[in-house]
Amino acid sequence: MAFALSSSLHISRVCSLYSPNCNSASPPTFLQKSFTEYGPCLHFLQSFRSSFAYNSNFKHQRRTRARFSLERSILEPGKTPGTRSPVGNTEKVSSTEIQVPCSGSPVQDSSSPLVSALQASAKQDAASFHFPGHNRGRAAPPSLVQLIGTKPFIHDLPELPELDNLFSPEGPILEAQKQAAKLFGSSETWFLVGGTTCGIQAAIMATCSPGDSLILPRNSHISAISAMVLSGALPKYIIPEYSSEWDIAGGITPSQVDKAIKELETDGRKAKAVLVTSPTYHGICSNLSEIAQLCHFLGIPAIVDEAHGAHFEFHPSLPNSALQQGVDLAVQSTHKVLCSLTQSSMLHRSGDIVDRERICRCLQTLQSTSPSYLLLASLDAATAQLSENPRTIFNEVMELAAEAKHVIKRIPGVSVLGFPSFSNFPAIDPLRITISVRDLGLSGYEADEILCRHHGVIAELAGTRSLTFAITLGTSRQHIQRLVSGVEDLSATSLRNYAREELKKHSDCAPFADISMSLSPREAFFASKRRVSIKESLGKVCGELICPYPPGIPVVFPGEVITARALDYLLGVRNKGAVISGASDPLLSSMLVCNV
Repeated sequence: MAFALSSSLHISRVCSLYSPNCNSASPPTFLQKSFTEYGPCLHFLQSFRSSFAYNSNFKHQRRTRARFSLERSILEPGKTPGTRSPVGNTEKVSSTEIQVPCSGSPVQDSSSPLVSALQASAKQDAASFHFPGHNRGRAAPPSLVQLIGTKPFIHDLPELPELDNLFSPEGPILEAQKQAAKLFGSSETWFLVGGTTCGIQAAIMATCSPGDSLILPRNSHISAISAMVLSGALPKYIIPEYSSEWDIAGGITPSQVDKAIKELETDGRKAKAVLVTSPTYHGICSNLSEIAQLCHFLGIPAIVDEAHGAHFEFHPSLPNSALQQGVDLAVQSTHKVLCSLTQSSMLHRSGDIVDRERICRCLQTLQSTSPSYLLLASLDAATAQLSENPRTIFNEVMELAAEAKHVIKRIPGVSVLGFPSFSNFPAIDPLRITISVRDLGLSGYEADEILCRHHGVIAELAGTRSLTFAITLGTSRQHIQRLVSGVEDLSATSLRNYAREELKKHSDCAPFADISMSLSPREAFFASKRRVSIKESLGKVCGELICPYPPGIPVVFPGEVITARALDYLLGVRNKGAVISGASDPLLSSMLVCNV
């Protein structure tokens, strides 16, 4: 809307900026000019003063104030767009040359509201005096421009009014989240720029307070451990099922959850939440429907780390999603099998067991106050991409995955992970292909190196006996052919006579379940620590997480007592070739212990 306001009204308002006793009938000399010349400036000054008068928290209240959105360039006669005028140019500009829209929100594409808002904002010919410092790409680092071009910088914008506010959305972010909620089947969805890590932390903090008990698998993601540090929750661990044949851990069962709940009750405690990881990294799915029913019968929220299962909603042959099975909170990595940018995820809520306001407070505590709009827009775009044909979008890659498994199963010395190895679980993600190479006399790490070096095939995960490949919407038939060709080459060239030795070398890595907790994860985190030799650590309180892979299940958590059995187990699996993660000394010649 162009300026069309009376000059006397604006002269009166601007006078008050300079003197509270100013009379509009006799304004200062410089204001005797025509409003046509000074009107836009006077309106800006009036808006500027109002902004500071009423906004104590300037950054987070920016969206409430008037803001210019330049609809067309202000150019000198004969200049072309992109030509700079000298600083301090005093050329008169008519009021028709600056357009101020009635609303801070541009016209939006209903299918991807945040993407279209970001696109419209980036197209503005604005004199930007806001962050980030590269100023819409004008000062972007040359080496990064050579790598990715200027477009990411042009669209790397802050919390401008027309782009909404992640923590109190009213415009395109709110609309994008509503569309995602409808697509994924939740009552409410939040966009995350801190990955699924942030969502798991928020879910646990929203359900558990200091001293509350949280039931969770022993092989939960490290974000669950950090969430217990933040919330003060106390863990009640469940040891997941384990396949000695594959040397990998599976999920947890409803009977294990029921047993954990009853054990807490025997101790006079009640579970405040149950966390389940489903699917696992290898695609193994727990029976979430029965676990959710059990939890809800006792009024316990069911939380699911569904980082690897965001795609389950979108093909009839895929396992049911966590939301379809009735859980209360599900956190998904939209950037894994789906197509948003890395680090972008979603937190979905269903029902009303978990307080939504507490979730909002937790997310505001955990997430950046300067969220990347590229990450947020990628979540919106991924939603729109799926919405175009949600029932058929995975048809092609489902066929490719089935074909790949069918061919690989017939390759001598190679097997594909299936139900017989984890018969207590209802499903395995068909888009996750895990192959065993132990009968080829190779470790998964060796096979991974060969496939990468000689065939350009890069696996998602390597283990002692297996390799896991993730099939996504971006997987092509050509890539499947290269995978099959690479595995055939492994079979043809490997030294099979080492197979029995390799099998013996990596046997007996079953999960360790001898647990004695002295400090809570929070207490252990903040406790002072010292380093001692591995022999001196016996009987001390561990100050770090010690997790051998395989099987990927921590032996000792911070706050737990280091027992003789734990040390024997750790040294045993280390000598058999397991990689020790989490430890500051991966050779396990020393450990950090708490000073208690």
